[in-house]
Amino acid sequence: MPIRGRDYPMRRVAYGLTIALTIAVVVVELLHASVLLIFALTSLALIGLAWVLGQATESLGHHAGPRIGGILNATFGNAAELIITIFALSAGLTTVVKASIIGSIIGNVLLVLGASLLIGGLKNGTQSFSATIAGINASMLAIVAAALVLPTIFVATEAQRGGGSPTTLSIEVGVVMFVLYILYLVFYFRSPEGGIATGEGHAPFGRAASFALLIGATAAVAYVSEAFVGAIEPMTEEIGISELFVGVILVPIVGNIAEHIVGVQIAYKNDMDFSMAISLGSSIQVALLVTPILVFLGPLLGHPLDLVFTPLELGALGAAVVLTGFIALDGKSNWLEGAMLCGVYVIAALAFFFSR
Repeated sequence: MPIRGRDYPMRRVAYGLTIALTIAVVVVELLHASVLLIFALTSLALIGLAWVLGQATESLGHHAGPRIGGILNATFGNAAELIITIFALSAGLTTVVKASIIGSIIGNVLLVLGASLLIGGLKNGTQSFSATIAGINASMLAIVAAALVLPTIFVATEAQRGGGSPTTLSIEVGVVMFVLYILYLVFYFRSPEGGIATGEGHAPFGRAASFALLIGATAAVAYVSEAFVGAIEPMTEEIGISELFVGVILVPIVGNIAEHIVGVQIAYKNDMDFSMAISLGSSIQVALLVTPILVFLGPLLGHPLDLVFTPLELGALGAAVVLTGFIALDGKSNWLEGAMLCGVYVIAALAFFFSR
């Protein structure tokens, strides 16, 4: 089935650019080009491939129906970032991996939600959304924050007294978080208040084409991710930025920018329920699905991953969760709230940029 819809020319351009960038990555890798060029090209290619992966997932979801489509989006919505972080974990870049977990959450809550409120508010004035659904997602984020904070507190207090291993505790926390994710999906299946985002409209591809595109995009993301991760350490040494900044800011933006843009576009169309479901739902998926997977894979890849974070990371996470709770209270939003969320994100980005 061919691509349908009025945005067909734009899609052709996007697919063409993505293919060209992916080929360019192969070329610069073979030519052993400069680290900065490799990092830049792989970042751009991953942005395009993440969008293609999202298109394939959404198309399959349309063929499977709204409920299964929601589960597919929930499960594969962060596939690009998961693949990137798995390669980073296999390379021993645990600082980048842990930072990307926090970065994805605060990026979705502060930057994406903030930009959505800002753009949507400027276009439509005061916007309304379901305080019930937003409250559920805000509560889930608070639970996520508690799960991520407690291992750090444990290390700061009990580990020095000869307590258990933080890695073991992290694996056990990961099990609990994964169970919570399953319960989250069960709640979504049984209640209209589940809050997992699903798309609207027609499937842009046929069923077989959607599946083939999903496989091809996943393979391409894996190849480009390996090159991207391989350039991180040399790049940070060459330009003098920290791996913490790369993990918190750059990796989540590269892996999720296509989904971020969709959330802002939907807010511009005055559908704040759907927009907030994308931004908050993606944060929950990262915390409850991506994080446990990385924790479980750590020992298998030879680089155990503990959920022990820096005070700066936890401070940014706490601020994001608290601000989300306040915004979800009244079921209304305006552009000023969005600008303030974006401002907090910029402040956090500056703090991570100057951290060492």
